[in-house]
Amino acid sequence: MPTPAPIRPEVLALMDLHPEVGAALERGAPVVALESTIISHGMPYPQNVEMARGVEAVVRENGVTPATIAVLGGRLKVGLTPNELELLATDKNVQKISTRDLPVTVALGGHGATTVASTMRIASLAGIRVFATGGTGGVHRGANETMDISADLTELARTDVCVVSAGVKSILDIGLTLEVLETQGVPAITLGSTEFPAFYSRQSGFTSPLTVATPAEAARVLHAKWTLGLTGGVLLANPIPVEAEIPAAEITPHIEQALADMAALGLTGKETTPYLLGRIVEITGGRSLTANIALVRHNAAVAARVAAEYAALQGWA
Repeated sequence: MPTPAPIRPEVLALMDLHPEVGAALERGAPVVALESTIISHGMPYPQNVEMARGVEAVVRENGVTPATIAVLGGRLKVGLTPNELELLATDKNVQKISTRDLPVTVALGGHGATTVASTMRIASLAGIRVFATGGTGGVHRGANETMDISADLTELARTDVCVVSAGVKSILDIGLTLEVLETQGVPAITLGSTEFPAFYSRQSGFTSPLTVATPAEAARVLHAKWTLGLTGGVLLANPIPVEAEIPAAEITPHIEQALADMAALGLTGKETTPYLLGRIVEITGGRSLTANIALVRHNAAVAARVAAEYAALQGWA
């Protein structure tokens, strides 16, 4: 039976594989990567650590091994202990790090919670092909003046990982984000719908460029893409469950208020998304947090099914 390519020794020298994750990778069993910025910067305590443990449990319930990713003490962590999850959820010194920040954080022995981009890169180094998150970054509103475009899009263009998310965050310019993904050759595929979702909402007003009906079909797309030598990732957009969504007509005014509040404060760069998500939680009285947790759990379940199907196609499991 074929097995995945081994992790390069020079990478292993900088990486700590949780024993559960290491054992799964060695035998070719499916693994789903999970990011850590959502823990440190995306939700308040204790909901953040409860969410993280719950999402890992969802992955396991689907017969797949979870690997929450972070950088702690300069070490690439692939799979976290309960104490490490607690540290990420409570330590205010943990920095939000994208791919740009990885070498500095590693070299200087720092703590970093990984974004979609940096989680993708570390997952790829470890040989993990499927990653579940909440929402993907993209082109920010007003980017024609600020040039604020998430590194998530660049990473999707060059790293062979499937990102399962509830679409791009609805605080972004979804239309321009889809245009950039098309330019970069990244398949933006919606599961079970012809309309691209908008994080809190199942509908964005934008037709999905591509659609698959099941996780098994998504896995076949991954197999075909990488077998053909088409490098780069896949964005699999998984609409939030009906019972948890906040319809676009309801959430849009709250997003506009949060954007106005942020502009008044003069916030820019990597501080914008954590601020906006937190402000929307305040404005909605916690309803957006409930939706966020529901969509992350849903994405984890779908990612686990995609990972299992993909591993089976490779003859690994």
